[in-house]
Amino acid sequence: MLAINLDDEAEKYLIEILARERMTSQQLVKKLLRDYLENPALSNQRILERRRSHSEHLLESEEYLADLERRKRIILNQMREKYKK
Repeated sequence: MLAINLDDEAEKYLIEILARERMTSQQLVKKLLRDYLENPALSNQRILERRRSHSEHLLESEEYLADLERRKRIILNQMREKYKK
């Protein structure tokens, strides 16, 4: 048995989905997990790709860009190069 705490927004979404699908929360979670595992395209994508809230260059970069300070340095260097006179 797994118990999770949802914030208000997530709980609202859950209630709406359960009403539309006419199933219990346990059935819905099973369905989501099964669909995720059975869909290779979905399970092989990164979370950011699935949400479509990413910049392509961040995902395709050879460098580790999860660190904010590193990204700032890279952007600063790119701007310096771009605006050199």
